Amino acid sequence: MTIELKRAPGPSSSYRPLEQMGTAELEELRLLLRGGSVVDWKRLDFKEPAEVDAFLRLNLFDLDDPRDERRLRAILGQAVDYLRTAFGYRVAAPVAEPEDLRTPFLLASGAVEPRKYRRIACVVLKVMHVIHHLEARELLFRTPIREADLADRVNRRVMAEAARLRAEGMPVVEFAGSVKSRPSLVTKLLAKKESVAAQVFDRVRYRIVTETTDQIAPVVHHLARHLFPFNYAVPNQTQNNLVPFGELLARHPDGAALAAQLQLPPDLERKDPAAPRNEFSGKGYRTLNFVVDLPVRIDDLLRPVGSTADDLGRVVFSLVEFQVVDRATARVNEAGDSSHERYKRRQLKRVLRRLSRGLVVPKRRKRGGS
Repeated sequence: MTIELKRAPGPSSSYRPLEQMGTAELEELRLLLRGGSVVDWKRLDFKEPAEVDAFLRLNLFDLDDPRDERRLRAILGQAVDYLRTAFGYRVAAPVAEPEDLRTPFLLASGAVEPRKYRRIACVVLKVMHVIHHLEARELLFRTPIREADLADRVNRRVMAEAARLRAEGMPVVEFAGSVKSRPSLVTKLLAKKESVAAQVFDRVRYRIVTETTDQIAPVVHHLARHLFPFNYAVPNQTQNNLVPFGELLARHPDGAALAAQLQLPPDLERKDPAAPRNEFSGKGYRTLNFVVDLPVRIDDLLRPVGSTADDLGRVVFSLVEFQVVDRATARVNEAGDSSHERYKRRQLKRVLRRLSRGLVVPKRRKRGGS
């Protein structure tokens, strides 16, 4: 599953270099670069209904489809009921029962009046985010789809976007996908004490290579606007020693002004760095790794009329890992101590040591011995 990408003539209309990014773009990018969570956000940054429509489409909701609108209203109703029951919140009607479902998103962004509802709109949307995720997981458990078939659906969607990157002339030289083999899964689970099967985040992985390091952030942001929704970045699963957010701010021509508008402290990454480096990686290994829960529609697997579709919707999630590097870093990562061969050797050594701890492991017989 590899697409070798060569630049098409002419600049890409959807490629936004760092200097053209505003607060909203940097917030979304930061979420992926540090493995944060939208539940910690204080606001959204939608300015008009069309931006909300685009965001919902990326989450595979279409407000022109009556079934999707009913589904979103059902999630909204559950969120409001939870807040009223658990905390006694008084959720105002413009948020709890909006005529237009885009209104809560615009209220949470402070883009429409009354501004006093911004905070409660944010709280409601956070709960909706969690409820949708929970029920999508339940739908997946109740749907007859094999993991391999779900991975195939994911791959078709991801590689379609890879082809679009090529057509638009994005600065990407390689876009390759892989599915971790069963022996690799077993090795990974044995190597890490805290791992269980549900915590393996890189069964499906995509490797993206850009031409230069400064193109990584714009390419990642492009994917967050066209392939996966930034709100379903998996918290605490980012490893990033290649594109520090602080350096991006320092390079931005309006970095100082934008830093003052950020929801979280500009120096947060320095005080609270992203997930630690993989213990089996070489000391010189550098990469940006992040995990997203990619939404997938499964309409064809549901009965046209039935309680499952009405109760749980038509969207499930599949964990996908993205590894992004530039061409020069990719070459360094494949040499010496940082190579994948050395990585696997260190990992297998740890597994063998753990399996044999406290046991007498028979030595191999020497040839010609008795």
